[in-house]
Amino acid sequence: MLGIEVCRQLKAVGHDVVRAAERGQARADDKQILERAVAEKRILVTLDDHFGDWVVLPLGSHHGVVRLKVNPATSRGIIDLLLPFLERHPGASLADRLVILSPNREKWIKTG
Repeated sequence: MLGIEVCRQLKAVGHDVVRAAERGQARADDKQILERAVAEKRILVTLDDHFGDWVVLPLGSHHGVVRLKVNPATSRGIIDLLLPFLERHPGASLADRLVILSPNREKWIKTG
């Protein structure tokens, strides 16, 4: 769901990033994308509001889900929000956490 430019910029500063489309999941449903992220031990970054909605997609054990709330969801806006967050929080600290991240707030929810 995040654009190629976001992926490129994250890689440029050393993040190991893979877009769902690169894994043949461009049309996969949320559950399949989450299962792949768990299997690959990856943090999932999304703009999709369904992640964390326990009725639609309950979160069990995972390596972290970051749900971005940025409007408009431009590459620049996403990078400006996501990069500082990733610098402050190493990947291990996100395990079994849903973080809802907006320009003015970080809401951390334990899920696992």
